[in-house]
Amino acid sequence: MEKKEQPLRETLYIETTPREHAEMYLKAIKLLNESGEDPVRVISLAKKLGVASSSVVQMLSKLEHEGYVSYGRRSGVKLTGLGDSIASRILRNARLLEVLMEKHLGIVADERVVCGVEHHMTEELAEALCKFLNHPRKCPHGVDIPPGRCCKT
Repeated sequence: MEKKEQPLRETLYIETTPREHAEMYLKAIKLLNESGEDPVRVISLAKKLGVASSSVVQMLSKLEHEGYVSYGRRSGVKLTGLGDSIASRILRNARLLEVLMEKHLGIVADERVVCGVEHHMTEELAEALCKFLNHPRKCPHGVDIPPGRCCKT
């Protein structure tokens, strides 16, 4: 009797990295805003991301073209409403994951893991996680977690 092959249950998914790179830039701009820098200088962004200033300028041009930032060589960079929305979502995801890892799983939040997951969380997952965590207001580092829809009802 020949053994029948079982169908594969997992779906394999390969995410394109350009979106993640753009989100990291938006997140870095938002973090620099939180620390008081607004508008953000190219040199600050380059230092935060550990990349060359020329790479930052190139990405800012793309982000501006897509409507995520406004950028001027002398005036610096500011998030647009759309860019701020995306950056806030990514920060919220990251900070919720940190709360989950440190407060509920008892493990140190590994930023590599957090950074890998934060880009792939759906709004549904973030809302469910926030409810599960009882709508935390601060991450383990004492920084505000942007509220989601579930926090406003």
